[in-house]
Amino acid sequence: MKAIFLDRDGVINRYPGDGKYVTSWKEFKFLPKAKKAIAKLYKNRFKIFVISNQAGVNKGIFSQNRLDFITKNMLKAIEESQGKIDKVYYCTHRQQDNCSCRKPKAGLMHLAKKQYQVNLKNSFFIGDTIRDVKTAKAAGCKSILVLSGKEKLSNRKNWETQPDFIFSNFYKATEFILKPK
Repeated sequence: MKAIFLDRDGVINRYPGDGKYVTSWKEFKFLPKAKKAIAKLYKNRFKIFVISNQAGVNKGIFSQNRLDFITKNMLKAIEESQGKIDKVYYCTHRQQDNCSCRKPKAGLMHLAKKQYQVNLKNSFFIGDTIRDVKTAKAAGCKSILVLSGKEKLSNRKNWETQPDFIFSNFYKATEFILKPK
């Protein structure tokens, strides 16, 4: 089964800024055409997963209940736009916890693979950071870096690894994925 893995902040919704978090539904702002991109992928029979680090929970910046409320509203808005996310996977650990689920480790992607029989080789991970690219490579899937969040093309010479593809945003990446080969 083919799947699309999505980072959340900077891909689906507006990136809150370095060291900052989306701590309420009011702060969650969908990026242009993000819901439309999800709807197109869903219509084309992709399984769609969100893989996102949300350490703000364990740092005490916002609660698990607040994160769940934001997620519930995000999923509802996506479904109202004829899209569907099959599952949202969050790592709420801090970096120093050294868990297997925090990106750039691929633990959450392997969990999705096991739970949904995903073929990672035929899947894409779309993210806005080099950490997301490293996660894709660790899981063995294709990486797409979108420039709608944290990372900037002007920083390319400093990237530890290169993405397979680069697009300005999630919608452009979706058009590429769906283009007949």
